[in-house]
Amino acid sequence: MQEITFKQIEYGSETYKEELQFRNRVLRIPLGMSLFDENLEKEATEIHLGAFSEYRLIGVLILSELNKTEVKMRQVAIDDGWRNKGIGSQFIKFSENFCAQKFYTTILLHARKTAVHFYEKCGYQVQGDAFLEINIPHFKMYKSIKQQTK
Repeated sequence: MQEITFKQIEYGSETYKEELQFRNRVLRIPLGMSLFDENLEKEATEIHLGAFSEYRLIGVLILSELNKTEVKMRQVAIDDGWRNKGIGSQFIKFSENFCAQKFYTTILLHARKTAVHFYEKCGYQVQGDAFLEINIPHFKMYKSIKQQTK
């Protein structure tokens, strides 16, 4: 298997534009929606992470700061051809380490019902009952992470 690398994507860069197309193709078009119908201005203040095989973007996730200790993970996606190869778990671990280095202690997310088991295997816990988001059942989930020492 090819080496997979994970890194931050700079907002507004060419790779960010590629990320938008990727998220639209993987997360919105299958639902009959378009990412470009949404207000994307707040993304300038968010952390965008990418998974790459050589120079090809094969996964994305966004981290949104909620406060000084909590961050929300959203828009998590791995390209169809790269799923079930352990990349998602590696990507989640990378994002947790990234958050710990930034001194966040808790990651929150809204998991599609179909992804709950994946996140549970990564150590996340369900909080509350199912709710609808973009007309799909979701669950709130969270995980406490250890801070890195300076």
